[in-house]
Amino acid sequence: MRDLNRIRPEFMISWSIFDFSIKVNRLQELVTQSEDVSIWSDPTQAQALMKKISDLRSEVDQWNQINQKTADVLELAKSGDEEFAAEIQVETDSIGKLLDSLEIETLLSGPYDKGNAFLSLNSGAGGTEACDWAAMLLRMYLRWAETKGFKTEILDQTEGEEAGIKSVTASIIGKNVYGYLRPEKGVHRLVRLSPYDAAHRRHTSFAQVEVLPEASQDDPVIQINSDDLKIESYRSSGAGGQNVQKNSTAIRITHLPSGIVVSCQNERSQLQNRENAMRVLRARLLEMYEKKQEKEVAELKGEYMKTEWGSQIRSYVLHPYQMVKDHRTEYETANTQAVLDGEIDPFIESFLKLKK
Repeated sequence: MRDLNRIRPEFMISWSIFDFSIKVNRLQELVTQSEDVSIWSDPTQAQALMKKISDLRSEVDQWNQINQKTADVLELAKSGDEEFAAEIQVETDSIGKLLDSLEIETLLSGPYDKGNAFLSLNSGAGGTEACDWAAMLLRMYLRWAETKGFKTEILDQTEGEEAGIKSVTASIIGKNVYGYLRPEKGVHRLVRLSPYDAAHRRHTSFAQVEVLPEASQDDPVIQINSDDLKIESYRSSGAGGQNVQKNSTAIRITHLPSGIVVSCQNERSQLQNRENAMRVLRARLLEMYEKKQEKEVAELKGEYMKTEWGSQIRSYVLHPYQMVKDHRTEYETANTQAVLDGEIDPFIESFLKLKK
């Protein structure tokens, strides 16, 4: 059984990190602002305010829950009655899990960590093998998002010639999505016996994972001039029914100053595809801006390194043994199937803790 005498100090350490009283006061300030009827004249501003209130209330409720659970456990422990030992153990473990979860949330301190994200996957060299690997990774991330209760949508997808996907861009919507997925950026390597090789030889495949923060339309960092855009419509090459195939509903947008090209062909409506393509364009421009800032700071410190295909962040080995290993944190597991089914939280958490 966990040492009950350590519950209160452990709780107080986490409490000081979070600074509960500041959060409570801030929540009350925002609620007061929302009661001012004038704010509702601007729907965008009102929506942003209500989201802040919802997120902050969720955090405060979690800490109230921990406080109440801790008080209940300590009260049971004072009785010294062995009859409550099992119940105390369950509640103590529950408190520990809540604290672990909130500890991770305190590490999501980036300006866009609390928001949504775009996930882009690109198959590397290797033809069908690499395309299949990209499809496996997409399935892994979609399953992870599903277990978190996040909303997902495929915005653009290019199929492989024989199987799998060459590239795909998906929108993932939910609290802290970008903060959680940020550690997944980089090259992912797969080693396995190929199901597409008649000789059943071992193959190594690569796929690039990109994670982009979703930028709001009023983000001061991203300013897009309509004169800088080249917008083209074309017929979708993917699934979607006869309407998608017969009409030019897919959209391709080129941002002329940067050369960034984005496309979206998932929706039947050209307007919806255009709106989604603009969302991705803002995200890519924001990523370009952040990379420039990071590079300048890193070069001043003498730490700048390019991210290239040779620098994979994680290896998934299915043959001759079973192992998934992150090369940055050294975290590894032999339960490869669980990882490919979406259980990637330990990898994410180990990276966030390493960088704190």
